[in-house]
Amino acid sequence: MRKIFLNLLVCLTCVHLLSHAQTNYLKKELIYGRRDGLALTMLMLVPGSNANGKAIVYMVSGGWYSNYDWIPGYIQNAGPYLNRGYTIFLAMHRSRPMFNIEDGIEDAKRAVRFVRYHAADYKISPNHIGITGASSGGHLSLVVGVDDDQMDPASKDPVDRVSGRVQAVACFFPPSDFLHWNNVTVDPKNKAVLDQADVYSAFQFREWDPVHKNYPVITDEEKLLVIYKKISPINQISPDDPPILIAHGRADKIVPFSQSVHFIEKLKQAQVTCDFLIKDDGDHGGWKDEVRYENAFADWFDKYL
Repeated sequence: MRKIFLNLLVCLTCVHLLSHAQTNYLKKELIYGRRDGLALTMLMLVPGSNANGKAIVYMVSGGWYSNYDWIPGYIQNAGPYLNRGYTIFLAMHRSRPMFNIEDGIEDAKRAVRFVRYHAADYKISPNHIGITGASSGGHLSLVVGVDDDQMDPASKDPVDRVSGRVQAVACFFPPSDFLHWNNVTVDPKNKAVLDQADVYSAFQFREWDPVHKNYPVITDEEKLLVIYKKISPINQISPDDPPILIAHGRADKIVPFSQSVHFIEKLKQAQVTCDFLIKDDGDHGGWKDEVRYENAFADWFDKYL
């Protein structure tokens, strides 16, 4: 169990690709929400004269951590999409150690809603939005892709009253099932091993205590099982999900290859359009030929957006 969780929780921060972003794009920083007095930001990259009116939300995330210092690498990674005319939104989310996976999921959904709400302002179609990411960014992308899209029509914030659905997903080596890891059932109470990895705080889930008026960490096993199931996108798959493409390496030492194998199997069972790109010697990132896979993602978005 110790090895299982250490493999789970030591995710790489970002993917290094060999692609090259076009130089004639416009860059603008946007605030897509506010949480706990903090601004949630994203960077909009607008292509040149070849803009196709479609958008891709690119989650800036590794180990459920988001860092503005990674932006130059993500701009480079966005090259194949910009070259084909997509408007890119590099979305950063609340990060550990202050925030957990549920917070990151909430922010990813908010990012999509924000882009759709402002579609006319950004000269994109609200019905042509895709999402991508790697590792934890891939996990967040899958969660958004299979989400049941429960809008809040009574919200005072108009952004929360629009759909958070995406029309296509493409992602690298995403965690997808936190109840089963390397084909082994996970015990959510086994926190001793989590404490030895730097993403321990991402799995510290909290609930409101009306007596002490604070958010203590949840330790009840039954409650933790419910949360682990909720944040595992494999449990949310349904026939109305958008087309999903996953790239994963058989040699991944961080997120087991089996995570994507089982996810793709369940997509097929639900008759969801999907595809699986397998790199036999691929570890968790660092693929020297990864630009080929990123271009395959762009092909996927060309076809389904």
